[in-house]
Amino acid sequence: MTAPYDVVVVGAGPVGAACARELALAGRRVQLLEAGGDEGQAWRAAAGMLAPQIESGPEDPLLELGVAAREHYRPLADALRETTGLDVGLWQEGIAWVAADEPEAADLRSKAGSQRQQGLLADWLDAAEVQARWPWLRPTHGALWAAHDGALAPDKLVRALLADASRLGVAMTHDRVTALECRGDRVIGVVGQRGRYSTDSVVLAAGAWSGTIVGPPRPVSVEPVRGQMVALAWPTGTARAIVYGRDCYVVARGDEAIVGSTMEYVGFRSETTPEGQAGIVECAGELSAEFVASPVRRGWAGLRPMTPDGLPLLGSEPRLAGLWYATGHGRHGILLAGLSGLLIRQLVNGEPPAEDLTPFAPDRFWKW
Repeated sequence: MTAPYDVVVVGAGPVGAACARELALAGRRVQLLEAGGDEGQAWRAAAGMLAPQIESGPEDPLLELGVAAREHYRPLADALRETTGLDVGLWQEGIAWVAADEPEAADLRSKAGSQRQQGLLADWLDAAEVQARWPWLRPTHGALWAAHDGALAPDKLVRALLADASRLGVAMTHDRVTALECRGDRVIGVVGQRGRYSTDSVVLAAGAWSGTIVGPPRPVSVEPVRGQMVALAWPTGTARAIVYGRDCYVVARGDEAIVGSTMEYVGFRSETTPEGQAGIVECAGELSAEFVASPVRRGWAGLRPMTPDGLPLLGSEPRLAGLWYATGHGRHGILLAGLSGLLIRQLVNGEPPAEDLTPFAPDRFWKW
């Protein structure tokens, strides 16, 4: 009996939604399974930065993949606007990482120089230039300026990806997947709390919950890491901006400053804490006096899917035909989502992937 769907994608966050859309564009019959509920979902707590040059080191495999992912968003945003009428809020007006002291400035100058040698646009701004551009910041020792980095609105991205996926015939079902169903050395479906779903291929994109699904032939090395966020008032009369410091960042979104974030290994607890929120506000105050007296408008938290080395799991399971991983994106889920969808489509279709996925091999932690 033929399975009703060629591919079942487990997880309907930005990565899963992008995978489902890309596979449907390739003519696949796709079912998208979403556990339902808002609690803990990483993308709902994300600030939406596209910051590969700011967040990646010179030898970090995420630099090359992240830059490719960042550049993928311009055509993707245009395509989604054309087919759905939805705007994902993409803006690429640059991101600054300001140095609090001379040792940090030296590190950031070195990083800028390394990126220029790699052909990327990266500038060093001295303290006077930083003060001129962002007079609301406290005095700095200069800043790394990545002019092509930027941000988008995570909720708008997910909404647009799901809308386009639905237009292309993707069936979305609310069910929490608990296990893979296998026959011999290949997958034949998944089992949820509400039912069983037959298929020839499964894309595991369940974020922080990926490791809870029974059946993969090796442990899925993904665990939840809580990230708390707060919203403060954006400084009145100042242009929007994204600024990083050593321990936090601020992102303008409308009239708010989105500030984050903590990194807490507390299991699947997604509540905020007074200590975590206070620490974020204190860090924001170190960037700008404007934030010291600003009341917290709201606070929230999400669970990032982290791997031991901070790199995602992207690719096929060598010991179980039909199983594909697109999970463990950690702090970079929004940045990598669109490109991850394209790469999974290429892999499922037997095409060579557009990027080198060797550093992200799903079996790198457990080899037997």
